[in-house]
Amino acid sequence: MRFSNRMVVQVVAVTVLTALALSGSALAQEDGEEDAETGDSSEKVVFTVGDTNDIDSMNPAVGLEAPAYFMYALNYDLLVNFSLKDFSPAPGIAESWETSEDGLTWTFHIREGMKWSDGEDITAGDVAYTYQRTIDDPIGNWKSYLVQIDEINVVDDYTLEITTKEETPSLLSAYVYILPEHVFSEIDKQGLKTFENYPNPVTSGPFHVVEWRKGQFFRMEANEDYWGGAPKIDEVVYRVFNNEDALVQALMSGDIDFADTLGADFFDSLEGEEGIGLNEAAIPSFEEIGFNSGASETQPDSDGHPALEDPDVRVAISKAIDRQTLVDRVLKGHGVVGSTIVPPAISFYHYEPTEEELQTFDLDAANALLDEGGYEDTDDDGVREMPGGGQPLEFRYFVRSEENATVTTGEFVSEWLAEIGIATDVKSLTDTKLTDVIYEGKYDMFHWGWYPDPDPDFILSVMSCGQRPPDGVWSDSFYCDEEYDRMYEEQKTLIDIDERAEVVKEMQRMVYDEAPYAVLYYDQTLQAYRDDRWTGFTPQPTDGGDLLASYGPFGFVAIEPVSAESQQAAARESTGGIPPAVWAGIVGGLILIVGGGLLIRRRASQEERA
Repeated sequence: MRFSNRMVVQVVAVTVLTALALSGSALAQEDGEEDAETGDSSEKVVFTVGDTNDIDSMNPAVGLEAPAYFMYALNYDLLVNFSLKDFSPAPGIAESWETSEDGLTWTFHIREGMKWSDGEDITAGDVAYTYQRTIDDPIGNWKSYLVQIDEINVVDDYTLEITTKEETPSLLSAYVYILPEHVFSEIDKQGLKTFENYPNPVTSGPFHVVEWRKGQFFRMEANEDYWGGAPKIDEVVYRVFNNEDALVQALMSGDIDFADTLGADFFDSLEGEEGIGLNEAAIPSFEEIGFNSGASETQPDSDGHPALEDPDVRVAISKAIDRQTLVDRVLKGHGVVGSTIVPPAISFYHYEPTEEELQTFDLDAANALLDEGGYEDTDDDGVREMPGGGQPLEFRYFVRSEENATVTTGEFVSEWLAEIGIATDVKSLTDTKLTDVIYEGKYDMFHWGWYPDPDPDFILSVMSCGQRPPDGVWSDSFYCDEEYDRMYEEQKTLIDIDERAEVVKEMQRMVYDEAPYAVLYYDQTLQAYRDDRWTGFTPQPTDGGDLLASYGPFGFVAIEPVSAESQQAAARESTGGIPPAVWAGIVGGLILIVGGGLLIRRRASQEERA
């Protein structure tokens, strides 16, 4: 009886507290209660995003990580944007443009009235400076976009003229964030590599970074004067979580509004949860195992395994990977088997290998390929050696601690490779550490992924000789082939898209055959959000795309809170339709009941003691 009485009192007390909270919230919404500190009847509208990945730099000239580009897209503008509908060219800093009859001279008309966050005007000079600096230094992140530029002329503050060496479509797909000349011109080439661009970055986009605590969060405030329209939210907070379980719990409890890039298990666990919307974004991305195929040529301290410079070894590994199992077991079906480096989402340029070319899962074929290359297990320990009985095929295999899918994939791959006489030492590293290891050439295999541009030029550049360190930054396999480079330069000059597609597909076929990457799968971005709080999400592309910021700031400019009327209706529905005014009477009655319950409990205790 004492247990039962105690439970009744606790349940009633909780009911009272809930009722008080609901009635207070409803009455405040109804009466427009003023903020206690500011006296303002409207509080800041804050949208909080959670992710398990962190940014690596606030400097758009050196950042590499996807979360950094998420932030750059909201803080900096492009000369020409990618449209929401299908990634086609759309106005950015340039409101319009035209080309000469010979196709070599481009004239961009810069929109007037734009301001940097410090109040300085944004002009054609800022664009010219950014592009020329990229060419002169060069800035490795961006240089591949601008190699066809011959001359840049500032006609006036709002007119920019660019002459190219040959006809090229690349100026309309240049993913180069425009920098404030009056800030970055004060930083020399060496300083640019270490410039943090924080605190007080000078920005141009719809949001502006005001606070950053690495490994914890960054916070951005809305730019009410943004040329594309003032955002409907006042702040965006990006929070970094140590694991996906904590991320999902924060979403469920309402501590965050949006959980980005979820793993398949956590995404599926949210199916049917009240107040939670789900989005499975089909985006141009892929995951790959990269091989150290040539770091010894450019990195004097590299120590990659020499066997991986042999394309047959890399292809054998590729044939030993059961990609369908990875899609089924790791992605839980949220993706498709991968092959080439231009994803099928970029459908016009994607090359799908023929049945004869496909590196399908075949352990017998993988073993035969290694046998033919002279890689034999000469000491019967289960691990093959280099031809002639040299160094064992024991590879360092690095996966990402910030993405569980790579860890799980590593377990599968390691077992399959053991079946073909290859031993792997699988270790999990942070993204920052893995980046360092790769560019020092101190690895054999790694698992990472790419989210390429809508135009194939960038992902093709990753395999070019010029992107290898120390001059480049994007090559992580150290692959280099003169014929590939020749085709890479050629495709930049082809205006006829059918001719260009033919060359682009041949480049993909070459990389696929030589396997500096083993593309595993084309995954999807799995997103969950509080649809009971927020509306206005605008995917890019519009048919099943990313809800936030895939290739521009559009999504964030459109997000807005669910209307107060809708929230009140939801509250009434969840409480049986009881209007707020009735709650006062209910609360009063419940207080009497609780008081009586407490009195009974106290008297019972006194009688027991007596």
